[in-house]
Amino acid sequence: MANDSGAALAGRSKTALILTGGGARAAYQAGVLRALSEWRPKGAPTPFPIICGTSAGSINATVLAVDAENFRIAVRRLVTVWKNFHADHVYRADVFGALRNSARWIFAGLTGGRPHRSKPVSLLDNAPLAALLDRHVNFARIQEQIDGGYLAALSITCSGYSSGHSVTFYQGQPDLKSWHRARRVGVAMPIELNHLLASSALPFIFPPMHINREYFGDGSMRQIAPLSPALHLGAERLLVIGVGRQLQAGNERLRGTAFPTLAQIAGHALNSIFLDSLEVDLERMQRINRTIALIPEAVRRETNYPLRRVAFRVLTPSEELERIAARYAHELPKTIRTLLSTVGGTRRSGSTLLSYLLFEKSFCRELIKLGYKDTMARKDDLMAFLEWPELVA
Repeated sequence: MANDSGAALAGRSKTALILTGGGARAAYQAGVLRALSEWRPKGAPTPFPIICGTSAGSINATVLAVDAENFRIAVRRLVTVWKNFHADHVYRADVFGALRNSARWIFAGLTGGRPHRSKPVSLLDNAPLAALLDRHVNFARIQEQIDGGYLAALSITCSGYSSGHSVTFYQGQPDLKSWHRARRVGVAMPIELNHLLASSALPFIFPPMHINREYFGDGSMRQIAPLSPALHLGAERLLVIGVGRQLQAGNERLRGTAFPTLAQIAGHALNSIFLDSLEVDLERMQRINRTIALIPEAVRRETNYPLRRVAFRVLTPSEELERIAARYAHELPKTIRTLLSTVGGTRRSGSTLLSYLLFEKSFCRELIKLGYKDTMARKDDLMAFLEWPELVA
């Protein structure tokens, strides 16, 4: 079966889809994927044989991998979930559940940070997310898609709290090789529920997960090279869907006179985790591509030059997601609004933190629309880059 799958993949372009993290912001990726799916024939398999996910993007990536044999169906299922999200699908939003977890978090702080004996400490309890994924994601189908030749590899990146390593767990073709770089490791093993829960465990907010020999948290932490897993898995070109405004002109620096709230500081920290490393890695890729372009092809072959040029495209929101989140703050469950208000999370200055936790359908639908619109605006460029033929109506 493995030989058959390898033959089926041989004639397909090794384009990797990279889905980054960002909590509720990952709804934007569903809108992008919805537009892309409309440009593909009905019943066609995924055009991305290599799918790499981190944090909330790991969940989107796995849903696509499970139904890799039919790209439109996979995207439709993904969009349906995001369009109907509520906060209580992701974390305990009831009074008892939310306050019990928060009290445990405060108690751990007062006792020197020691975790509860029976349950890891976190601000919120993500048991509803675990139940949702367990019900709707058939992890056994990932290997079926690989054996069938629809998928070359799926990777999920997590961050090890003990080792400090960014660990990419991947499941794919048997000829793929693991890797070990500075603070970056690739490990082959079947992708399971714990990998998704670990990769999407926002620091402090959701509990870490134990995999093999250590506890893991959100994959965006200490991920200094977000593009690296796709390249190790054999990608020849990359389509990156981010949730920040990477490679776009920055806003004018504003003078701030008010002391920052805890929510503002937390939002700043989350932005640094989720957005900065991707932006730096994209700039690094641009520099490498420009350098390689200056070296004649004959010289590169003669000297066995170890670097190769990798074409890529990046899709990121054209609008600031925190501003959209501020419009929908009132839709959060009252318990969570009260909890966030104690740290300034419901103020305008705390809307960045809010945008990562606002798993409510009105906000998610706005992000889906924005992702769809941004992708449609770049249709000609993306179709040419991906080398997709124009569909005849």
